[in-house]
Amino acid sequence: MTLRISFVILTLVGVAAYQVVSSPRASSSQKTAGSRTASFNGYELVDKTGNIRKPAAYRDRYPVLGAYTVIDPKGNQIHFTYASPGTAEYYRQNKKFADGTVLVKEIFATDHAQMTTGDAHWPSKTIQWFVMIKDDKNRFPNNALWGNGWGWALFKADAPDKQVATDFKKDCLPCHEPAKADDWVYVRGYPVLRAK
Repeated sequence: MTLRISFVILTLVGVAAYQVVSSPRASSSQKTAGSRTASFNGYELVDKTGNIRKPAAYRDRYPVLGAYTVIDPKGNQIHFTYASPGTAEYYRQNKKFADGTVLVKEIFATDHAQMTTGDAHWPSKTIQWFVMIKDDKNRFPNNALWGNGWGWALFKADAPDKQVATDFKKDCLPCHEPAKADDWVYVRGYPVLRAK
């Protein structure tokens, strides 16, 4: 009985969240944000030397671009990627990310159970976060966490506010190599970036 009540509550929360995101007011504010590059001010998260902090309340403020499931014998993962408001619309119109765009990838371990739909998997606990900030102007040429058109940052679950990457070329780029042709971002997993 408790499981059924929990499921009903979770479903209602999901429906309410969908209603808020899809409301006309939310759509018009995204259009406004998407049409002004000033809205892509990821540099509010960067200090004068180029150190990046993880944005606060990104789950509430940033729309989800998409998700990947990674099947790994050491532990399956689900990767959720969030983007600063207006990112998807700007990308659809311009086929690139706006300067100052913020991407936050949250990586989860998974739990699973056999359900009527099959072997269902869902996020359990956060493992780490990656934050990228689009940089068309090469603002921090002497910072090892900036290059190839982006600022790069890594945060681990045991110290979620401490950026731990030291060099994007060794800590970040190897995993992004297959996405080099798409500005180092796995755009295939983000259907909202494609034309409607």
